Amino acid sequence: MIDDFRTFIERRKIIAQAYVNGDAEPLAKIAIKNSAATFFGPMGGVVEGAAEVMSRYESDARSFDTGSGSDLEIVHMSAKGEIGYWAGFQNAKARLKGRTETIPMRLRVTEIFRKEEGEWRLIHRHADPLSKEK
Repeated sequence: MIDDFRTFIERRKIIAQAYVNGDAEPLAKIAIKNSAATFFGPMGGVVEGAAEVMSRYESDARSFDTGSGSDLEIVHMSAKGEIGYWAGFQNAKARLKGRTETIPMRLRVTEIFRKEEGEWRLIHRHADPLSKEK
């Protein structure tokens, strides 16, 4: 099970790269569609419901421009049965629409996935900026 999840996480890293370049479509392919979903975004707030969370992901992705980079720094991950998760950091050099310079971002991230019809599906994402304190 954990080897299957590790392979999936490598795919998740590629999906994160597409997202910070303004493309939410790969994320839509792994997001839960017909079940509970939550997103605790970097600016605060809570989004609940599969359709609402995906809508927010799409909206947020549109703020990024091509030329951005992202790396997921996994501190811990595990999978057992139908649940898998990873926790760590998302490091990005993001280009926002209408701006020429890249903006460094370092987010603390926890993502939870559930196996549905043989595929890992994102059911929860919590991302917030890393404070300057450790």
